[in-house]
Amino acid sequence: MTGNPPPRHLNYDGREFRSIAPATSYGSDGPTGHYHQLRDLVWAEFAGGEVRMGRLVGRCSPDGTLSAGYVQVLIDGRTIAGEVISWPTVLADGRIRLRERWQRSDGTSGVSWIEEMTSLQDRNGARNAETNRTSHGR
Repeated sequence: MTGNPPPRHLNYDGREFRSIAPATSYGSDGPTGHYHQLRDLVWAEFAGGEVRMGRLVGRCSPDGTLSAGYVQVLIDGRTIAGEVISWPTVLADGRIRLRERWQRSDGTSGVSWIEEMTSLQDRNGARNAETNRTSHGR
């Protein structure tokens, strides 16, 4: 991965991130998270792709690294919970990419990436994919 180190005192409040992991995508859609931050406390709501609804809550270190717990309900009805540590990188265009190392309560673990969405086109694409998914009974 290329990019710049995160600026000190990175703030996630109001940022939107989308998963770029193929395993959680539904077509071209992936889960989209809406992040909030108050001092070192960070929380997010996310949905899309295979995820019907999810929540994340944790802490942000001074270098922008996130340590959090999460729970999500998938479209097949399964509930997944776990912990995640996310390391930020600032991309050439100024967006943030998070490398996430996660471990689920069932013992499975892995690494995934999410990227900040900044354009209206990204947001409209996520809304359109969600509309298409829900209109087809998913």
